[in-house]
Amino acid sequence: MMPTDFIAPSGWGRNILIGPGITNLDFSLFKNNYVRKISETFNVQFRAEIFNILNHPNFSPPANGTNTDIFNSSGAPNSAAGLLTSTTTTSRQIQLAIKAIF
Repeated sequence: MMPTDFIAPSGWGRNILIGPGITNLDFSLFKNNYVRKISETFNVQFRAEIFNILNHPNFSPPANGTNTDIFNSSGAPNSAAGLLTSTTTTSRQIQLAIKAIF
């Protein structure tokens, strides 16, 4: 068998690796307070919404620019290869609100 006779098994090739999924947990609380002195249906609602409550970082894949090859043109290792420099989702955010419903 010659070295050029090698056939890669099926399933091998480009883009066969799948990165980690996105983990995100949002949370919301609200309290209804009916004000009968104004109207039967007048309602003041207090809300608290928390986005990404666990504050889990979801890293972006390494950039696909011209500087992300493992080795540069001279064969030396590239120090920027595989660096995780950003996230895909925001950090924990808390939002408070008062809503009048009539």
